[in-house]
Amino acid sequence: MKKDNIIRIGHRGACGYEPENTLRSFRKAIELGVEMTEFDVYVCATGELVVIHDDKVDRTTNGTGYVFKKTFSELRQLDAGQGEKIPTLEEVLDVINRKAKVNIELKGVGTAKPVAETIIRYQKEKGWLIDDFLVSSFNHHELKAFHDLLPEIPIGALITGIPLNYAEFAEKLGAQFVNVSMEFVTREFVDDAHQRGLKIAVFTVNEPDDFELIKAMGVDGVFSNFPDRI
Repeated sequence: MKKDNIIRIGHRGACGYEPENTLRSFRKAIELGVEMTEFDVYVCATGELVVIHDDKVDRTTNGTGYVFKKTFSELRQLDAGQGEKIPTLEEVLDVINRKAKVNIELKGVGTAKPVAETIIRYQKEKGWLIDDFLVSSFNHHELKAFHDLLPEIPIGALITGIPLNYAEFAEKLGAQFVNVSMEFVTREFVDDAHQRGLKIAVFTVNEPDDFELIKAMGVDGVFSNFPDRI
C-alpha cells in the first residue's frame, strides 16, 4: 500500500468496513496492508484490559453502561457488531501477530501499568520488538505514567487543538509522535514538531482529497477508517 514515506494507520482496525475495535476489523486492516493499526483500551471491573473506544458500551454494542463498572463476563455477553465480541488486548495482539505495528491508545484511567506489563510479556514470550509498539493518549498524565514504567517504548501525545507553544508539550513528555486532528493541523505545527525531532500523525483522514492536502503539509502518518483509500 505504501507509495511514499507516510505511515498508513488503520483506525480502530479498518472500522469503515467492519465493526470498530473488533477482531474482524483488525483482520481487515491486515488484509488491506496497513503498516500500523490503532485501538483503544480500558480496564474493566474485573481487571482485564478490553479494547473499546468509549467509556460506555452504548454506542458500539447492544448493551448500556460504563465499561469500568462491568465485569469481563458481562462485557463478553454483548454484541459489538455482526456477532463480534469486545476483545481483550491480548486477543488483538495475537490476531495482529506482528503483521503490522500497533498503536495502543490508553483511554481509561489506570491503563498504563497493565499495558506496560502486557508489552513486556509479549516482548519476552512472543518475540515482539520495541519498534512494534506505539502507545498514545489524550490523557497526558496516564501517558507519562506509562513512559515512566517503560521509557524505551515510543509514545504519542494526542491533541485536538493546537497549543500556544505548538509541540513543546510533546517534546517535554518525551514523545516520539504528536497526533493531531485533521481539523486543526497546520503546516506551522508540522514544521514546529519536526524541528523538535517529533513525528506527526493526523486523524481521521478518509477521503483522497483530504489525504493529498495533509500529505502536502509533510506529515509522517495518517489514521484512516478506510486505509485502502489513501
